[in-house]
Amino acid sequence: MALSVAQGFSIFLDRLIPLQSQRTATARHRASVERSLLNALSVNLFRETGSFTHGTGVRNHADVDLLVSLKGARPGSSDTALSWVRSALAASFPTTVVRTSRPAVVIEFANGDETWEVIPGFITSRGPSDVSVYDIPGPSTGWIDSAPAAHLKYVTEVNAEPKISGGAKKLARLAKAWKYYNNVPISSFYLEMRAAKYLSGDSLFDPIMDICLYLEYLKNIGLASMQDPKGASGKVYACSTTTKAEDALSKLSTAATRARKALNATNSGDADTAFRNLDLLFGGKFPAR
Repeated sequence: MALSVAQGFSIFLDRLIPLQSQRTATARHRASVERSLLNALSVNLFRETGSFTHGTGVRNHADVDLLVSLKGARPGSSDTALSWVRSALAASFPTTVVRTSRPAVVIEFANGDETWEVIPGFITSRGPSDVSVYDIPGPSTGWIDSAPAAHLKYVTEVNAEPKISGGAKKLARLAKAWKYYNNVPISSFYLEMRAAKYLSGDSLFDPIMDICLYLEYLKNIGLASMQDPKGASGKVYACSTTTKAEDALSKLSTAATRARKALNATNSGDADTAFRNLDLLFGGKFPAR
């Protein structure tokens, strides 16, 4: 029996969940990354903030974000803090690609299949763990506010809304799959926060409808920066440079068109056309009918 569109999304979402072997490798690498930083820098704490542990990671694209809260005075230039972190990690992993990609230093384990993004931060507001605010490197220069625990809590709260029933994290995972499978230079964190904001207060999560409307929404707002929905920090940005934003918007326009064709075909009962456009949307990774 041929798959329905709903069945296709159910299979696809299951396939996107990282494997246990990837989780084990991630835990092992976290220990070595933290040891590297502790040996070279004065550290307050580490906080894992990425999608991998938050339930929105994509299989074979392990995007692990680690905030390292540094002791001492914040340097005037965020480039200095990034240099500190990059030097420490490059010394510990001489055969692994270690590069700067604001706001983080990126370590490409397993030839890039497992990517760690280590973000230097300086605490600016102490309080309960969910409202601690840090200065982290800005998207192009300078410093911006970040409240990672508050942001993760927000996504979890929206995800737990009875009518959404897990849809916020599923939509975020779909958006990230589109990003990875089409090499879209857009922040995973931005996609996740926008997905939660988009679904907040909604009456139902429907994968085919919501991925279409979500992509069209991002296109219509031009990937504009968003205010922190928790009010704990500053803006959340989609892309780190103008060039990346232009590339992302171009790919977003194509994606929105394909998603709309898939939705229209689904509504008219043309499952074959829907599957064809969904496969294009997700870079040839969507289940075959």
